[in-house]
Amino acid sequence: MGAVTDDEVIRKRLLIDGDGAGDDRRINVLLKSFTKWCNSPGTPEEGFTQRMQSTLAQCEFSMGKTLMVYDMNLREMENYEKIYTNIEQNITSAHEKIAECKKEIQRAKRIRKNRQEYDALAKVIQQHPDRHETLKQLEALDKELQQLSQIKENVDDKLELRKKQFHVLLSTIQELQQTLENDEKSDNDDNSQESPVENE
Repeated sequence: MGAVTDDEVIRKRLLIDGDGAGDDRRINVLLKSFTKWCNSPGTPEEGFTQRMQSTLAQCEFSMGKTLMVYDMNLREMENYEKIYTNIEQNITSAHEKIAECKKEIQRAKRIRKNRQEYDALAKVIQQHPDRHETLKQLEALDKELQQLSQIKENVDDKLELRKKQFHVLLSTIQELQQTLENDEKSDNDDNSQESPVENE
């Protein structure tokens, strides 16, 4: 068996002694004194009984103090249990709040993304004229188209008239050419008939 160190001796004494007030020694002394008093044949010396009573009172006081410490420790344990339960509830509440905050962050991110998309669409829309301006431009284009259609009709009518006039002109030229040819033939025939008479 190995040597016992001073620390181990002190530790054992503290375990036996309780809170270190010498209660175990007092009880041992009281028991020895009581045994001695019981076994003594004559009257005990003066003050012996008072010392025993004093030692007994100290032991009772120490026991009462220990009971009070025990009760206090029980109350402290109950208090710690309440604090522990409260901390557990706070932790659970904090986890719930964290989960709710995460959901709020997701919602905020989605709203921010939607706003960015809306802003991008708004910029694209602002590059185009508004509905009123577009309707005005459409009306102006419709009027211009009607005017162009009227001009086309007028041009088509003039072209048709010019075609007819050109056809009439060609017909007249052909008739005139035919008339000239006929006149030329007629003149040639007349000349050929007059030539023999001159020879006679």
